[in-house]
Amino acid sequence: MRTHIVLLGILCIISYPIVAISEVVYSIDFAKMPSGDATNWFKENDYAFRLDADEMDLKFQDGKLLLSNDGDVNGLLFKEVEIRGAIRVRIEWGVNKYPPGIDWENGFFRDAVMLLITFGNENISSGSFIIPNVPYFIALFLAEKEEDGKAYTGRFYKKGGRYICTPCGAPEGKTVVTEFEFDSSFKELFNKSEVPHISAIGIEMDSRDIDSYAEAFIKKIEFLSE
Repeated sequence: MRTHIVLLGILCIISYPIVAISEVVYSIDFAKMPSGDATNWFKENDYAFRLDADEMDLKFQDGKLLLSNDGDVNGLLFKEVEIRGAIRVRIEWGVNKYPPGIDWENGFFRDAVMLLITFGNENISSGSFIIPNVPYFIALFLAEKEEDGKAYTGRFYKKGGRYICTPCGAPEGKTVVTEFEFDSSFKELFNKSEVPHISAIGIEMDSRDIDSYAEAFIKKIEFLSE
């Protein structure tokens, strides 16, 4: 009888595979920040203010980072990192006010908020001598009317950059969760057999040529091992 019980236990273990538990490799949790202006926090934590980032209104409010501008602004908060062992990213974020007129299908490449992830340190051609070359990147963004999950190619960085709206069309004021597995996606998008480590992250708002108020928020960004 005892032998039968042991064998039954072994069969149960074999029949039910162990599910891997995701490990948080790198996290940015804005819910822990006290309310107030966020500009100094980003500067103290080694984020570079690129393009029109100084014109964005950055503040911590109600457990989230709130980003806003009055239109015609393209701001990027950029930080070099070294994240290894992560295969996917999870973002809690949303849009309070979409910039109008965004249309990636017809070449009007703008966004309400974007998370830029670069891979490795090899600079890939931008396709223009006046635009700097950068490593491979995948940019996840929120917008109203784009095709959900489609890998868009922008005006530049056609060889090394892809832009993916996910989820698209979320109602204004609602928190949504983006979960994106970039390990296999990178291999497919760029025809590579290996994925370099994550070398930088960036938070962007792009409402160039749009004379309208825009506002988005981010609660948490997590890079996960599974």
